[in-house]
Amino acid sequence: MNYMTIGYENIMTIFLAVIGMLVVITAQIGISSNYSKYKNRKNSQNLSGQEVARKILDQHGLKDVHVVSVSGNLTDHYDPTRKVVKLSSDIFNGTTIAAMAVAAHEVGHAIQDQENYSFMRIRSGLVPFVNFVTYLGYFSILISLIAGMTGYFMMGILVLLATLLFQFITLPVEFDASKRAQIELDKMNLVSSEDQEGIHNMLRSAAMTYVASVISSLLSLLRLILMFRDRDD
Repeated sequence: MNYMTIGYENIMTIFLAVIGMLVVITAQIGISSNYSKYKNRKNSQNLSGQEVARKILDQHGLKDVHVVSVSGNLTDHYDPTRKVVKLSSDIFNGTTIAAMAVAAHEVGHAIQDQENYSFMRIRSGLVPFVNFVTYLGYFSILISLIAGMTGYFMMGILVLLATLLFQFITLPVEFDASKRAQIELDKMNLVSSEDQEGIHNMLRSAAMTYVASVISSLLSLLRLILMFRDRDD
């Protein structure tokens, strides 16, 4: 047994855990900071998030897609099964730059759905598989009792691989939605020059949270592999 190698790998697992945590925290601070800044700054058109969403949807002939208010903070999302853009109350009713950016981004997903955007379809198809693998992960403690810690590590690696696959497919979906949001806001003259910086910062920060999630999952996977090797040695 090489104690120097084990010591090094223990240090590396701790280092990877700390880096992963810092990456996620930094991304969350970025989105929270920008949201706090621009949720108090009115957009020049004095349009609510609901009005922005409705205008863009109607422009694309998506009159059957409803825009509704939901509880929570930054719980905004597009539901492709029900064809509904769900906006948190602050975004739905707010006439701020943040409300405009978030609403336009979620409508970007509705446009992707309308155009049968390939990565969105792939992501939707992966949901049952990822849910199944994640569900199996809840039995990892039981598996560890039956198959030992090796079974636990193997299941953890499998869950992280499934998560990473889903996250990698999610990246182009989210970046494309933000790109579509910016294009639609500019094309429809809903954004003034003084609003542009805020809209750009909001959309970029939101996208970076998904990048941070991918990096964090990759580091967690590497950490688990190192732990598995350490135990195997």
